[in-house]
Amino acid sequence: MRAIVTFLTSIGISARPGAVPEDTFLPGIAVVSGELVYDRARIVSPGDLLHEAGHLAIMPPHKRRVAGGRLDATLGDEMMAIAWSYAAALHAGVDPAVVFHDDGYHGASAWFLELFAHGPGVAIPTLQWAGMTYDAAHADARSCAPYPAMRAWLNDGAVYR
Repeated sequence: MRAIVTFLTSIGISARPGAVPEDTFLPGIAVVSGELVYDRARIVSPGDLLHEAGHLAIMPPHKRRVAGGRLDATLGDEMMAIAWSYAAALHAGVDPAVVFHDDGYHGASAWFLELFAHGPGVAIPTLQWAGMTYDAAHADARSCAPYPAMRAWLNDGAVYR
């Protein structure tokens, strides 16, 4: 948990322990005014913090600052948050299996782990469009590392979404 909270704080996403209502999307985690609040006794996996942080990270700043409650996410947003959380886990030194745990992702956790470990993953073009990473071809042209390396951890809003 400490590595995840340290990473999130370092990129500008606040995550703190606190009281969390019973009716949250992920047990023990709430989004309040752009901040992650977690209940250590009720959280299923600390990796869920990275997934919820991924939703905040892909939002432009004006939405991220006021985000709260149940986040309205399109399928594209969900895929971006999934891809972001995989890259974030690696960067933070957290085993991606902590994010993609057996109790999450409607039984598809192993599939996501396999997909990211042996292929391009999902939503890389969308993260690239938002200016957050590059696929292999674009990274090579810019002499930088491709996804899962991230160019930016937070969407700066240059591409309005």
